[in-house]
Amino acid sequence: MFAKVACFALNGLEGIPVEAEVDMNNGLPAFEIVGLADAAVRESRERVRSAVKNSGRKFPSRKITVNLAPADVRKEGSSFDLAVAVGILKASEQLIADTDPYVFLGELSLDGGIRRVNGILPVLISALKAGFTKFIVPKANEREASFIDGADVYACASLAEVVDHLTGVRPVPAGEKHSFESAARAHRYDSDLSFVKGQAVAKRALEIAVSGGHNLLFIGPPGTGKTMLARCIPTIMPELTFKEALECTKIHSVAGVLDDADGIVTLRPFRSPHHTATAVSLIGGGARYVKPGEISLAHNGVLFLDEIPEYGRAALESLRQPLEDGVISISRVHSSITYPAAFMLCASMNPCPCGNLGSKDKVCTCSPAQIARYKAKLSGPLLDRIDLQVEVDGVSYGELSSRSREETSETVRGRVNAVREIQRRRFAEDGIYTNAAMGERQIEKYCRLSAECEKILRNAYETLKLSARARSRIVKVARTIADMEGSAEISGAHILEAVSYRRADTHG
Repeated sequence: MFAKVACFALNGLEGIPVEAEVDMNNGLPAFEIVGLADAAVRESRERVRSAVKNSGRKFPSRKITVNLAPADVRKEGSSFDLAVAVGILKASEQLIADTDPYVFLGELSLDGGIRRVNGILPVLISALKAGFTKFIVPKANEREASFIDGADVYACASLAEVVDHLTGVRPVPAGEKHSFESAARAHRYDSDLSFVKGQAVAKRALEIAVSGGHNLLFIGPPGTGKTMLARCIPTIMPELTFKEALECTKIHSVAGVLDDADGIVTLRPFRSPHHTATAVSLIGGGARYVKPGEISLAHNGVLFLDEIPEYGRAALESLRQPLEDGVISISRVHSSITYPAAFMLCASMNPCPCGNLGSKDKVCTCSPAQIARYKAKLSGPLLDRIDLQVEVDGVSYGELSSRSREETSETVRGRVNAVREIQRRRFAEDGIYTNAAMGERQIEKYCRLSAECEKILRNAYETLKLSARARSRIVKVARTIADMEGSAEISGAHILEAVSYRRADTHG
């Protein structure tokens, strides 16, 4: 007997239709899976065998061949288990039902239960485009699948439950749909700018950076609030749109870090990997599965590198291309995958190894050679890509104990949203959304400089020995400052403030 059951494979964030073709013939009992399957797929033979038996069905003592077609697409993971089991039951005539409208996704446990799998959301989105509308998924993935309109999702906890549903013995109702807006309202950030005392310059730089989507570096002694400021960045960014939330959720689902209880990412990501992180963990990849890395998990949010000079040189240099392009292309022998990586980079560092260089209250004990070696850990090309480099000094006890009310994140976010709206209208025909994303064509069109501005910029360029990229970054920041003041033209004051945020160049 022969049967076909629909399932899906994942290639990065794209789902690929796969048919589990089951052929059953007389002969010596055997169970083979072909179709460019990896080890996890081939191991499903034992999971399927036990799951069928422990679900009250008989596993056929015949020659069984399962082909996962198309055979030239690599199949990875355990999400094909359910489709293979349903195909075997159908081919052995233990299941008499129409399975053609359904896509089956799920890993089987030995007792016949269905375990959660990664990547349900991107599979559903791709399957809907391919014309599928009905899906049988693990119960644990129900919430994740509930945000997609047009998909009838039947969440099942066991293989027996799937069989009962297909045969009409005990139909499973389609899952309830959930609203992204209601899910987003249920979450809030723990950090808030109102908790940060003093640091007026740093807060100003923070608002500029978020308003224009610029990268930011805090330089200052330990304990001055650099990390606290960084954690406030998502709180003043515009709230996630549903489209952005789906993009983030697809990445988190494929990476296996999505919270099943939420089912969707509702807050802008804030990723802060340890300084021992490797280049692969940052950009993504792996020996067998090409999974997204920290920069993709930070897509539409913030990547925070605390004490950035302590990160490995290879890991830091791997950030250069995605910082420019907003995507990361990972090539391996068997595949080449592109993941989105449009994140805002925020980093912090001490001014020297001991952390006291330039402090008003403490004395630096580092030698010039130690300071030079420490700063050299951050390469010039990477520094070029950080638009604002701001010095952060300590705050007095009087500032810390003051009961005066600081501006809340909500207040600042209101101003940020207004500036982002200016940029949205400006770039309506350019396919970009922020000043930081401008190319040379947009800079020439939207950032015309007066003779005064050119004179200031030339002086900074020659004095600080800036690169052409650094010059462009200064102009972009000046454009953002002008937008914050509601000015159509960039003035000399805007250029001067933008230049003042190149502190690493000044002290390099």
